[in-house]
Amino acid sequence: MTRLHLAVELDGHDALADAVTTAESSGFSFVTFDDSPLPPGGGFRLDATGRAAYVSTLTERIGLAATSNVTTAEPFHLAAQLASLDHASHGRAAWIVAADGSAEALATIGGSKLDPAALHREVADVVEVVRRLWDSWDDDAVIKDVATGRYLDPGRVHHVDFTGATFAVKGPLITPRPPQGRPVVLAPDGLAEAARPDVVLVGGTGLEDVRRRAQRARESGAPLVFAEVEVLLDTGVRLPHRDRLRYTGSAPGLVELLGWLATSVDGVRLHTTDLPRLIEEVLPALRKENLLVPPEPGATLRTSLGLPRPASLFAEGAA
Repeated sequence: MTRLHLAVELDGHDALADAVTTAESSGFSFVTFDDSPLPPGGGFRLDATGRAAYVSTLTERIGLAATSNVTTAEPFHLAAQLASLDHASHGRAAWIVAADGSAEALATIGGSKLDPAALHREVADVVEVVRRLWDSWDDDAVIKDVATGRYLDPGRVHHVDFTGATFAVKGPLITPRPPQGRPVVLAPDGLAEAARPDVVLVGGTGLEDVRRRAQRARESGAPLVFAEVEVLLDTGVRLPHRDRLRYTGSAPGLVELLGWLATSVDGVRLHTTDLPRLIEEVLPALRKENLLVPPEPGATLRTSLGLPRPASLFAEGAA
């Protein structure tokens, strides 16, 4: 039977804690937190990883996916922040890879605009070194030997010496290996070749476009594919152009659309200001039709999504 994982973007929701806990109780697999290198128009805002960390102790089974931009984040700190989020959430962290190569974004760190080739190289370098840093501690590196006063076995902590096109990183990480081994990595299909994510996010101008892009993502080796869907229920409001499928009909029509998408993708990330109506009218219908795949209490996000826990790059016999 075809079933579907659902995620929802919570950027713009003021009562963040309430929104996340309600999404968890309703059966969403994970929530996402958007971010940008540029300051928000409304003033100060905690970054996406900080917002995810804030709600990590208020939840127990929903995944927490934070957006972070590879062009403006320091890779070592990024790896440590996401590993810490995975520890705080007991294995429910995810990273949405963003890559803003514009002059405005790069000006925030004193950089210059990146052309497409340089941008993809930066994505590949940052994602690669972050994964190496997550693996730099073996799973059993922390021994807490009271008799000898040793917290870790240094023989189980590995040196990382990575030189990319624009940066160099020396490890190991200051944080033990995350509970998931590596937090789940998501990326839009335009960055998938460089990021090699666990979940590819596909947009589209229509249903057939989504199907085609999902098929291309699978053929390129994507473990999971999620469709990006923007939802405004029962409204004729014109939406600004984005690379997402758009839906402006009724709640029953959205249920029908999600059922169709379930034949092409593994999940859907919803972008909406109508979260209460989704929870009241759409998710109960999906549960009734046995389309929804809710996470289990105590499960890691990888487990909830059916993804294996990756072996360390430093494990014996690893390539």
